[in-house]
Amino acid sequence: MASSRLLAVLLAAAACLGSLASATEWMVGDGGGWRAKFNQTGWADGKTFRVGDTLTFMYPKENHTVVQVGNKADFAACNLNANAVNKWDSGNDVVTLDKPGKAWFFCSVPNHCNNGMKLVINVEEGAPTPAPAPAPASGWWF
Repeated sequence: MASSRLLAVLLAAAACLGSLASATEWMVGDGGGWRAKFNQTGWADGKTFRVGDTLTFMYPKENHTVVQVGNKADFAACNLNANAVNKWDSGNDVVTLDKPGKAWFFCSVPNHCNNGMKLVINVEEGAPTPAPAPAPASGWWF
């Protein structure tokens, strides 16, 4: 009986830790998707993005693109001639956040970025550190 109780506690703890360590799949723009004047929506406000999370950009592929640039200057200037880190144009693009730091995205269709179709996020290191488990009461496993 004691061993089954211990097993149950360990399984519960593992389930909790597993859910903390799992990546989040973010739908950029939620129901509205990747769209014009995106940066005015405040979509990223209050969200915590972590290494391993994914961003899904949904948009009409004949109207938009997604470009990731590697620096603030190219992002701020909507530099269409920048050396892009990545480019996507499928209309259903899944981007895995693979390193901590800033990640800058914009639409490369002329004038879309200048009209606000851009996103900057801060990516934090991996899963949050779980709070330490409380110490077991003396003798609870006997």
